[in-house]
Amino acid sequence: MRRWRLLGAGLVAAAVVVVVATWALPSEPEPRPPTRVHPAGLVGAPGHVHALTEEEAVGAQFVPGSSVLELADGNWLHVPDGSPEIVAPEDPGAAEQVAESRAWLASGDLPGRTQTERELAERALLDLRLLLQDNGAVAAAWHGIWRYSWPRDSAFAAAAFAHTGHLEESLRILRFTAGTQLPNGTWDARTHLDGSGPPDARPWQLDANGWVPWAVWQYLQAAPRAEREAVRTELYPTVRAAADYAAASLGPRGLPPARPDYWESSYPAPNLGTAAPLLAGLRAAGAIAEAAGEDEDADRWFTAAQRLARAVEISFGTFGYQRTVVDGSGRDSAITWLAPPFNPAAPELAGELEATWTALLQPTGGVQPGEAWRDDMTWTPETMFFALAWANDGQRERAAGVLGWLDAHRTEVGAFPEKVDPDGNPASVATLGWTAALTLLTISALEEPLPTPPAGPGAPELY
Repeated sequence: MRRWRLLGAGLVAAAVVVVVATWALPSEPEPRPPTRVHPAGLVGAPGHVHALTEEEAVGAQFVPGSSVLELADGNWLHVPDGSPEIVAPEDPGAAEQVAESRAWLASGDLPGRTQTERELAERALLDLRLLLQDNGAVAAAWHGIWRYSWPRDSAFAAAAFAHTGHLEESLRILRFTAGTQLPNGTWDARTHLDGSGPPDARPWQLDANGWVPWAVWQYLQAAPRAEREAVRTELYPTVRAAADYAAASLGPRGLPPARPDYWESSYPAPNLGTAAPLLAGLRAAGAIAEAAGEDEDADRWFTAAQRLARAVEISFGTFGYQRTVVDGSGRDSAITWLAPPFNPAAPELAGELEATWTALLQPTGGVQPGEAWRDDMTWTPETMFFALAWANDGQRERAAGVLGWLDAHRTEVGAFPEKVDPDGNPASVATLGWTAALTLLTISALEEPLPTPPAGPGAPELY
């Protein structure tokens, strides 16, 4: 009996061990919920935009050269007057929209050395056109919290339109941006599309004071010489107010204050995402002033730029051009803004760009904004920052490879998503205007490097 009891106890103990051992085995990872992208693309005409669902995009494709969608069943989806409408192929109203958008594309320059590049450029231009409002506001994307105008995104859109020959659209954006400048020379983080002001109390970002003068200078380089003086005169007050504030913001060490950067989050130290755009903007403003005969302004802004450039080299360069002047803040994709077409590149920058790309690279093949970023998404704008830098540096194969990556991660109808999830699927919203603009600038730079604001006085207008 005692032997039975001992045997029973042993069986119980063994069972407990089995149970414990089974419980301790690593469990299978829970399936990742599917990542959604909404919208999955844009359909319509200027002023009449429909945001596509993923379901609507399945099996669909755009009628070439247009924002009219051919659905999986062969019918066409267009937006005649604000509401989407499904019609038979070659419906007169839809066909008229196709013809009109093709004529608009033909009125500018479609960049691209290959058919793939030209198709990417076509979709980027047509989607940016839908995000652009009659008053010059540019929606970051056509959905929810993105449906506002950021001066940063708008500056890139203005430059992209300018360098593809769509000067009216570019100038419209610059005029809207000038109209939303605050009396002290800065801008709200974002504004309603009607220009009535910010939708919330999000902290303002000082980088706009660099992006806007840079965009104005890019427009002036692309515009016919006969038209430059009038536009320069019109926008000069905006440039002056922006550059004067930027120059005055530099502290004893020559750096701007700790304002939120393009991450749109605060950090108690100066950051590269503010310093690099301000450097580009001060140089651009100096060049604009010099061309306008405003020598005192030019001297003041070039002097501030030289002081800022030295501070960037010492403060950020010491730590591998990390996000902030604090060591350990991690490498950041804003390092690309120290390269053309924003700033003349220092000799050591190519190696630092490569090291930053390697540090930020994700398994998807793209990058995150910085090493300190806290989600598992890949971001398309930040990935395209590097493509643009390499295209302007003559590294065409490298830049084309990133373009190929972006092409492979667009939505089913070819829209440009803000993010790519860890499984390689488009995520967040599409098209993101910033990514579309960067795509156009990169493809243009692959044909011919874009102009870069000079580091000091005496440089002639480039175009």
